[in-house]
Amino acid sequence: MKKKNILPLFLPVICLLAISVSAQNKSYKISAKGDTINVVNAKGLKAGKWVNRVEALRGEPGYEEEGMYKEGAKEGAWRLYTLEGDLLGIETYKNGGKDGLQQYYTYLGDLVREESWRGYDPEHPYDTVAIYGTGSNEIIEYRIVKAEQYSVKQGTWKYYEPGTGILMKEEEWERNNMVKPKMKTMETATTTEKKKIEKTAEMLEWERKNKGKKNAIRDGRTGL
Repeated sequence: MKKKNILPLFLPVICLLAISVSAQNKSYKISAKGDTINVVNAKGLKAGKWVNRVEALRGEPGYEEEGMYKEGAKEGAWRLYTLEGDLLGIETYKNGGKDGLQQYYTYLGDLVREESWRGYDPEHPYDTVAIYGTGSNEIIEYRIVKAEQYSVKQGTWKYYEPGTGILMKEEEWERNNMVKPKMKTMETATTTEKKKIEKTAEMLEWERKNKGKKNAIRDGRTGL
């Protein structure tokens, strides 16, 4: 039995849906998968799923980011990619500002940095702010102030060595003030980390200059 072409039956429905989306929003795009993205609603605010593309400029590499907008502000998890499609980072937003854990990667997929941020919470209109002494990181008092839209470094930041995943440095932040930097030392490092820390400046420089070179052999001399 010959199949009937049912597409004409759905054309009116498809047209009505397109008209409905157009009427509710000022602008939008249709992705390659047929999804409605990059919506600007009737209020002129970004809404729903968005894909933003930033071209390379003045030596800085370009990138793409995708995530959700809620009433014109970034909300939830956003993913950052190179223009070739490699994952660069995962950022978390609340009311348009970074909030919580942020993670960043090399184009090979190695985690290199974790950041902790605190964003504005409209449910808490007042905030407690630490006041630091002049020329020091010592807290001398706390003040209660009216909260405003913000996003500040808050909590532990971690830096990892690409390729090994070794934690090389930690920082403690309090409202954009670094209060407790931590460096890996021979006393706190693991056996594997000690081998990394024991490298001399000359050894590290040799590895930098010869990275990727075939048949590069280092002898026992410290000179380059």
